[in-house]
Amino acid sequence: MTSRALVPAAAHVKPTQQALARRERPVFSLSDDHAMSKKILDTHNPDGREVDVNIILHIAEEIFKQAYPAGIEGMLHGAHQHEGNIEALKLEEKASLAFDGILEGLAYIIHKVSCELTCKCSSGGDTHSTTMAILGMLSGYQWDAKLVISLSAFAVTYGEFWLVAQMFATHPLAKSVAILKQLPDIMEHQGSLRSRFDAINELIKAILEVTKIIIEFKKLPSQYITEDQPPLSVAITHIPVAVYWTIKSIVACATQLTTLLGMSYDMIVASTADTWEMSSSTHKLRNISEHLRAELNRCYQHIQEKMHVEYYQMLVHLFEATQFDNMKINRAMIYIKDDILPLEIGTTHMRANIEVLRRKTVLLLLSDLDASPEEILVLSQFYIESRSRPEFQYEIVWLPIVDRSKGWSDVQEQKFKELQALMPWYTLHHPSLLEPAIVKFVKERWHFSKKMMLVTLDPQQGKVACPNAIHMAWIWGNLAYPFTISKEEALWSVESWRLELVVDGIDQNLIEWMSSGRFICLYGGEDIEWIRNFTKSARNVAKKAGIDLQLMYVGKSNNKERVRRINNIVTAENLSHCLMDLTSVWYFWTRIESMFYSKMQLGKTIQDDKIMQEVLTMLSFDGSDQGWALISRGSFEMARAKSEIITKTLDDYTIWEEDARLKGFVPALIDYFLQLHTPQHCNRLILPGLDGDIPEMIVCAECGRPMERFFMYRCCTD
Repeated sequence: MTSRALVPAAAHVKPTQQALARRERPVFSLSDDHAMSKKILDTHNPDGREVDVNIILHIAEEIFKQAYPAGIEGMLHGAHQHEGNIEALKLEEKASLAFDGILEGLAYIIHKVSCELTCKCSSGGDTHSTTMAILGMLSGYQWDAKLVISLSAFAVTYGEFWLVAQMFATHPLAKSVAILKQLPDIMEHQGSLRSRFDAINELIKAILEVTKIIIEFKKLPSQYITEDQPPLSVAITHIPVAVYWTIKSIVACATQLTTLLGMSYDMIVASTADTWEMSSSTHKLRNISEHLRAELNRCYQHIQEKMHVEYYQMLVHLFEATQFDNMKINRAMIYIKDDILPLEIGTTHMRANIEVLRRKTVLLLLSDLDASPEEILVLSQFYIESRSRPEFQYEIVWLPIVDRSKGWSDVQEQKFKELQALMPWYTLHHPSLLEPAIVKFVKERWHFSKKMMLVTLDPQQGKVACPNAIHMAWIWGNLAYPFTISKEEALWSVESWRLELVVDGIDQNLIEWMSSGRFICLYGGEDIEWIRNFTKSARNVAKKAGIDLQLMYVGKSNNKERVRRINNIVTAENLSHCLMDLTSVWYFWTRIESMFYSKMQLGKTIQDDKIMQEVLTMLSFDGSDQGWALISRGSFEMARAKSEIITKTLDDYTIWEEDARLKGFVPALIDYFLQLHTPQHCNRLILPGLDGDIPEMIVCAECGRPMERFFMYRCCTD
């Protein structure tokens, strides 16, 4: 009997939403037909009125949150009263701002739209006609204002409805109003209404999301993006239709709310199609939201690109223009804002302001997250030593050069923190602080690629005093201060190819041997059998020649584990001394390599520079598969050769023994090397890729002919 009475009763009161749903069009896509779009645009005739939509939207959003915060059971029993009081206090300031003028001119139009929603929805008007009527009322407003005003109008109705429902149990006035509105069934059968109100709540969330996105379009900075050019010109063509469907969804929510008035329990249970329609509208708005968000992201990407170009050009100008101090460039290259402390000492995590760099030589340490621990360890020794020397007024700042456009993973975060923790100098607090334009600048202007760089900025203006001081830092350490090109030239002007330059203070044994005038033999290679034979022959010849020869194995630059195994064998079999610390092996070869690049940075050529010739010979030894040896006494007597020649020379000692007694051991050794030398040779030189540093032509250190150029790709994980 109940179900038979339901249909005519509902039809008598007002047309059901089920019937309306059948007459209306299905879920639309943004590619709506041209006729519909034209009708929507015909209602739009903005008269220049500006509305502060943010405050109004915030108040409306708070109404929705307080009206239906989690579910209806607690509200109907007053459980959220305390929380509501707290939120009301938070809103007080914003509400006062609104009433101080913002809402003064909008109260009438909000009331007018609210009446349109209440009356049309109560009388059974279709949602399309009501939506078009509201758009007509709001013709003089911008699209974002139309949405916010419509949403606020619905928020008034929605808030009043739930205010009565929430206060019914505790306030006599609310109880009387609820009885007149016939709300007791809502409170009595709250469980049956959950799905309906959940559906309305989800649709409200979708409405808010679309509204916020459309407001975001209005906030886009006009200096970087304009409405007459893509991508914004493309995006705004979708906004009118999106506004139409969002207001139509607001009308649908209002209809759902007003149809509850006077509905019996049986009618409530039977109106399941209404919930389905709410879910359908929610899905529709979410599709609109996704599409608009994608368009908005394209606009943001366009803006970012424009800002990056602007920042890049600003950097170029700063380095070209005269500066009054070094701070403007320091801020631009590290972190230009003043909102946080951007610097952090890696080992202590102490934060600092960029002001600590004022009037100091700044060394910008550029590297990716694959910087080797050896590089950081050796550089740390120089830096820590400088802290006790007041004459060294410089600071190192690590800028991690990372392409964050490809994302940032937990693995990268961990690698960054591990590297940062090794550094006793200033580091950027986090790679996210580094402007993408800076990354582009150091790659394009300073030719950063993969290898660590140390760019010197002078203390007066912050200008580049040396494009890459890492080479002189490896060669001379703090003696290279203030790490300028002129200092690099001055250091080379007093240098010559001597054992002290080759080995520096890399091992205490070497220092003692040089000071006592002993014969020293540095050798390398990976063939352990050759090493056994060579060290045995060298000792035998030294004994015959009556000289005190000390041998030191210095390994190879690119095979740590192999060198470690050979070191163990050399030590176990007492073949010779060796650089037991693999960091020392790395440092030995890095210094040799740095001598080459330092000379190149100064414009020196292999043909005219004796040191470059000898450095290339050493590097070709390291790049070959053969063993080699360098024998020296004092600063300037040095003989070097590959395994074949050195082995043959030692075997033929009786032939040049007399020369060794007359000329000296090393000069006689050099002469015999030259006798054994033949035009036939194959030298291999391996240089790490440094953009802008690799010369177009390198001549062979042995014969002077141009060497062939090849590309090599290496992945070395040991």
